[in-house]
Amino acid sequence: MRKAILFFAAMLAMSTAVMAEDHVMAATHGSKKSADEAAPKVLSLSLKEAQDYAIQQNRSLKNASLAVQEAYAARWQTIASLLPQVDGSYSYSNYLGYSATLSMMGKDVNINMPNVGALGVTASMGLNGQGIVGVLLNNIAIDMKKLSLEKSESELRGNVMGSYVSVLALQSITNLLDSSLANIQGLEQMTQYAVEAGAAEQTAADQIRVRVNALKTSINNQKFSIELATNSLKVLLDVPVETELVLTESLETLLSPERVISLLGENFAIENNLNYQLLQKQVDLAKKNVHMAGWAYGPTLSVGYNYINQHYYGEGGMRMTPPNTVQLSVRMPLWSSGKRAAGVVEKKIALEEAKNTLSETTDNLAIQYRQLCFNLTNAYETYLNEKDNMEVAKRVFASATNKYKYGASSNMELTNASNDLINVQSSYIQSILSLVNAQVELEEFLNN
Repeated sequence: MRKAILFFAAMLAMSTAVMAEDHVMAATHGSKKSADEAAPKVLSLSLKEAQDYAIQQNRSLKNASLAVQEAYAARWQTIASLLPQVDGSYSYSNYLGYSATLSMMGKDVNINMPNVGALGVTASMGLNGQGIVGVLLNNIAIDMKKLSLEKSESELRGNVMGSYVSVLALQSITNLLDSSLANIQGLEQMTQYAVEAGAAEQTAADQIRVRVNALKTSINNQKFSIELATNSLKVLLDVPVETELVLTESLETLLSPERVISLLGENFAIENNLNYQLLQKQVDLAKKNVHMAGWAYGPTLSVGYNYINQHYYGEGGMRMTPPNTVQLSVRMPLWSSGKRAAGVVEKKIALEEAKNTLSETTDNLAIQYRQLCFNLTNAYETYLNEKDNMEVAKRVFASATNKYKYGASSNMELTNASNDLINVQSSYIQSILSLVNAQVELEEFLNN
């Protein structure tokens, strides 16, 4: 009895060590900054810091991290089902003074039925091929959860970059329009003085006022867009609305030609693509499911040990149950009316489907890579053109303003220059957003 208990205790200690390892790996992978920490009133962040902060705080990512831990727990359940299971029991029976009558050698003999207590320990372990394959399936499930978590993190980093750059771009345009508004307001005041002195007509002052109002409207629209983009960034960072965000990087740094050239110069390694890795795991999972279905034909080996210690309270009682029992059994499936065969066929078909999807995706990824490179190249060239247009519009407006100030240009020329400046800024912002989207898409595709 003692040796048997020690044996099963050793098995349990070994299995507990495996479970502890799983918990450590899951906890290490899923460790995140606590969401209960109070958000600061002012948050100064570079782009990298904003991305890291979002990953620490984002609740969807925390759920994805918890899904990884759930996969580890599911694997442990499968492993534990193959290890010894030990149960203990204690029972007490009171026969209330009942005596059993037995006929022995022609005589009736009364046998008292004493109260009895029984202490029992049962240990069992079952092993089959499906259980072992189940562990391998759990390992693949863990890898797929990790890949999904990594993909979510990559997408979140891209979203943060898009919002971050949008805020910077809108702030830059707003500063430009503020400067232009200050200049044209000065002209408005100067023209009004000329009207009052009789040197100019009221129509000229009214036309400039229309330009002033148009610039004010454009600035208000930009401020609304800044608030919207800032709130979107706060949502991604999971900070309260009252938190003030200070973005420490400049727009020029984030939209550098070096980064674009570096991305376009990277070699495409299909095995680094997260979508490809997920589909590859799907194929591996389908293969293991075929093995799982095939092992339905395999035997199941069961080993059991039972110990019972009975104690009689009083005289009498017959010990008919042996204290130690060992059982060994092998169960082999013989006939299931085609159920197992259909299960194997089903899993094989699913495997072929997974292989076809992987092959199709492999071919499409190469085409998609070329398209994303073209999109980034085109977006960058468009950005450079719109940036140059913005600089030209600024110079034209400044020149028209100075000429008008000294009477060298008409009100119409000033109006046209103001309209061009307002129109160009919209195209400039759109080119920035297109460039950022193209850059983010290529970075996610390359798993960069």
